[in-house]
Amino acid sequence: MVNCVRYFPRSQIKLQGDSGCDRILLVQIAKLWEPPVSAGVAVYRFHWPEAEPPPAAWDLRRKGWQLILHGESLPASCLTLLAQPALADAIERAGRRAATILLGIESSAARAQWLAMGFGDALPRQLSLDELDLRARRLHHALDYEPRRRCHGALELDLLMRDGTVNGRRIGLHPREFSLLWRLAQTPGRGVPPDDLLAEVWRMSFKPETNSLAVHVCRLRAKLASAGLGGIVTTTPDGGYALSPVRGGPDPLQRRLAMEEEARHPSSDLPARKARHEA
Repeated sequence: MVNCVRYFPRSQIKLQGDSGCDRILLVQIAKLWEPPVSAGVAVYRFHWPEAEPPPAAWDLRRKGWQLILHGESLPASCLTLLAQPALADAIERAGRRAATILLGIESSAARAQWLAMGFGDALPRQLSLDELDLRARRLHHALDYEPRRRCHGALELDLLMRDGTVNGRRIGLHPREFSLLWRLAQTPGRGVPPDDLLAEVWRMSFKPETNSLAVHVCRLRAKLASAGLGGIVTTTPDGGYALSPVRGGPDPLQRRLAMEEEARHPSSDLPARKARHEA
């Protein structure tokens, strides 16, 4: 049996009101994931966040892509090619990790680490433009689909069941509790402001006089605590919420990176590097 991951086009995921009650997310199951088919020619755009144009080896314009220059507004379906990992923090703050391809990452352990952080792809410097084009097109298509499941440590959320499980046991989430947790799981470890949650989960463009968000978070935390995940939903300084990082001891990827760095450099500055990796 072939293991497949089900994805669903956002166009097939609709919200339906129910007499003022919580909106229910209705998922129409069509078939296993396949690239979207359009009657017209697909338009592929990529963003290069540097003042200088991309080098020829990475210039997707040679494959028919449109370049969005530095400083221009980014369409929702636009990918970002990033050759400077130092700019990754800005990409993360903009919520575009999944739409970003990191280039020039030579270490296999480092590439795995960037992928684990949620970036769309991480590639070495030496690759053909054909390969980059195909990888970018695949990522572009995948961004138009919602995954069926999202996992965060022992927590697994199922979009079809509209519920979460912990070690195989169902939590029993109400629709809005699930939508709230699903949104937080989209960007684990990063706070989501309350205005964004109200807009995306409650579909409100204004802040209501009631404390509906806080009430739902309180109920959600109680259910998660009963399932053994107390403290997984944290409060940010701006009043938003986030899923706390998965705990489980030192990160094996960090250990491999530290070992590779130690092999490349003398051990004289080991204490300083050790402190940097443990920070």
